[in-house]
Amino acid sequence: MQNTIALILGGGTGTRLFPLTQYRSKPAVPLAGKYRLIDIPLSNCINSHLRKIYVLTQFNSVSLHRHIRQTYRFDSFSDGFVEILAAQQTLAEGEQWYQGTADAVRKNIRYIQQPNVEHVLILSGDQLYRMDFAKMLADHREAGADVTIAAKPVHRKAAAGLGIMRLDEGGRVRGFLEKPQTTEEMDLMATDPAWIDARGIPSGGRDLLASMGIYLFNRQTLVDVLEKTDYQDFGKEVFPASIRARHVHTFLFDGYWEDIGTIRSFYEANLAMAQRHPPFELAGDGSPIYSRARFLPPTRIYGANIRGSLIADGCLIEQGAVIDRSIIGHRCVIGQGAMIRDSVIMGNDYFETTAEIDCDVNEQRPPLGIGEGSRIEGAIVDKNVRIGRNVNIRNEANVQNGDLASGVVIRDGVVVVPKDATLQDGWEVNP
Repeated sequence: MQNTIALILGGGTGTRLFPLTQYRSKPAVPLAGKYRLIDIPLSNCINSHLRKIYVLTQFNSVSLHRHIRQTYRFDSFSDGFVEILAAQQTLAEGEQWYQGTADAVRKNIRYIQQPNVEHVLILSGDQLYRMDFAKMLADHREAGADVTIAAKPVHRKAAAGLGIMRLDEGGRVRGFLEKPQTTEEMDLMATDPAWIDARGIPSGGRDLLASMGIYLFNRQTLVDVLEKTDYQDFGKEVFPASIRARHVHTFLFDGYWEDIGTIRSFYEANLAMAQRHPPFELAGDGSPIYSRARFLPPTRIYGANIRGSLIADGCLIEQGAVIDRSIIGHRCVIGQGAMIRDSVIMGNDYFETTAEIDCDVNEQRPPLGIGEGSRIEGAIVDKNVRIGRNVNIRNEANVQNGDLASGVVIRDGVVVVPKDATLQDGWEVNP
């Protein structure tokens, strides 16, 4: 992997994850109590011995920059790096921001054209998976490909939101269709399940191969595409055109992979990691997920009832609290008798001092954390939220989308309490 660089795309405005992306970019959204989404592709690169990494950012990128700067620093005797390439207006590249995935890479083409770069791996910053990119590179070289796309077999019901590829018998891509909607379109793109089975991946009746948004290019191929066209998006423009003139190959993958693009998918992926046998294991054998080291005290628990949950460091959980199938982030303070079920609590960025708590009392606002007797169910609570006593955060009416008081919203049926919100004593969900 010495002559391979990785470009991780920081994503767009993240409207489908709003309000989690109100103050941060998608890759900076907290994950599983102690990580951020960007830690997943960066950890995959490091575990694959790929240590020349650029992260392309544009929207709400301050917290992402801070996290990367504080976390990913290689020693002085290696040539590894994680560098941030923020969108900027220049005389050479014009005054527009990134117009799409391919355009974002084009505006940073000078980094691809550096000496000794043979391959370029392009990744998304908002996906949850574990992959050895060294195996993908070996498969790419063996096939003599110009471009390789990581592909996952999927059932037809999942295909409508993905890019689907049609292959020939040798695995070469002959067609690419973004988000097929009709049976006729899916029939046109179908792959024989027996072909998938023959390559060591049980098809289970899956007859469509979806692009995972993971692309490996020969450096010169990528430079030619970017310099000779004005294509702005890989899936919609680059690949449909490239398959006619280039050898576009597929690398089959059948591990866990989730595109965390909506509130519902983010919520379900987090809770799944708290299961007894999670589909995505954080403690992967030999492939850890890295993140920023925090020097926090152990969590203190006083007579609480906790089942099937992940609890991060620095928390204080008082007597009688019930936590069931939930994620509890750093520095959470959970009051007596509070109940948290099927929820993601992101925690706090700091501990309140005694003086700050006294100030809370004087200003008649709840301290950071979850007050005694409060009930939270089926919700995401962002960072630094103040929840008073006997607050009821439950979507009992099963509303799918709505805007509530104090900035609280319901998206995809999940109640979301935004960052820095304050819910006074007795607050309730009233769509």
